[in-house]
Amino acid sequence: MELGNSLFQARKKCGLSQEEVAEKLGVSRQTISKWETNETLPDIRQSKRLAALYRLSLDELIDFDMDIQEVQQAIERSTPALEEKIDWTKAWGKKYPILLTYHQDVNVDDYAVKLDTMIRDLRAVHGYSELDAFLVLKDILAAVWKGRKESEK
Repeated sequence: MELGNSLFQARKKCGLSQEEVAEKLGVSRQTISKWETNETLPDIRQSKRLAALYRLSLDELIDFDMDIQEVQQAIERSTPALEEKIDWTKAWGKKYPILLTYHQDVNVDDYAVKLDTMIRDLRAVHGYSELDAFLVLKDILAAVWKGRKESEK
């Protein structure tokens, strides 16, 4: 993503107009517009002030992605009670239909035994709680997936 778009998205997320940002930074509205359209770039001092104004670190501001920010905020707001109400398979099944149909083809119990062994091993070797062992295994699976995707390139 380009810096200008990151600046635009971060400003919109904070509900500020270009005029309001310009006033707070002591620059013209046209300057803000030029930054957001990548005609010019803010200097490092102005970038730090923008990050503070938008309640982001400088790194977050540079890489600001509205979708990622919204997902992260939703995760932070979730509670165990809310998480229990969500049918994650159904929710993700809309994007990945295999999650709704694989039960017809896969002997889940065979894989469950193998996964249970891995979870017990993580708990015994590292002293993880049940939940932490599940989360570590999930993360290991994600790393394997990422590695396979990268090796296909």
